[in-house]
Amino acid sequence: MIDKIIELAVEEDFGLGDITTDNIFGPNDFIKAAFIAKDDMIVCGGEVAKAVFGYVDSSIKFKMLKKEGEFIKKGTKLAEVSGPALGVLKGERPALNFMQRMSGIATMAFELNKIAKKYKVMLVDTRKSLPGMRKFDKYAVRTGGAKNHRMSLSDSVMIKDNHISACGGIEKAVKLIKSKIGHTPKIEVETKNLKEVKEALKAGADIIMLDNMSISDILKAKALINGKAIIEVSGGVNRNNLEDYCKTGVDVISMGALTHSVPAKDISMLVSEIKR
Repeated sequence: MIDKIIELAVEEDFGLGDITTDNIFGPNDFIKAAFIAKDDMIVCGGEVAKAVFGYVDSSIKFKMLKKEGEFIKKGTKLAEVSGPALGVLKGERPALNFMQRMSGIATMAFELNKIAKKYKVMLVDTRKSLPGMRKFDKYAVRTGGAKNHRMSLSDSVMIKDNHISACGGIEKAVKLIKSKIGHTPKIEVETKNLKEVKEALKAGADIIMLDNMSISDILKAKALINGKAIIEVSGGVNRNNLEDYCKTGVDVISMGALTHSVPAKDISMLVSEIKR
């Protein structure tokens, strides 16, 4: 899957060929360049960038100067790349695209997880990732210190509103899933009000998600659950209100914003040497 993503990104950028690079440089031209951070950031995606250049030309050398998960300041040199100009310049944009997005996600995860950790709340992502990029997006979340929810639909049971509507209620949905799966998977049920919280408790849910509930209703739901299930809060959580939700004392907060709308960090590749 990872190889396919890299191949798609490179081929997408190549089109029918690099009309600029191919007509300026020849096969014997060599360049050396540096990746420079233009924002403060948590470094992420170095191995992916290396794989991009390796796919373009296996003779290209890419060396990370900073570790994955390391915080760096604007202006820091974080990597060096050297090799045939034809390959380095063609791999530049895809490599930067991956690192910029992944570093953006890792940085946000780091910043928000600092808030969650103060209250001993687990901060997790969702499946709201860029299509095709989920493995990279979720890796970046982990690099920033937060944790992953489901990677795919096969990872765990989550009975959501549409399952509940189609089955005719929470108890029916839980009973049906229990009759079809083994005893080991935990069962998570999404609830949108206190009535559904009571139904999920009665049905024996292991994890109860409080979806788009107000702070006051979350506190009421927490009192109802009273340790009988793991409590996850989701929906409407953002950088500005995360601490308010953490203060409720729930177990888990899931945030789609960790992956679906994170600004990329700015990184540039600057040529430092050329041999023709």
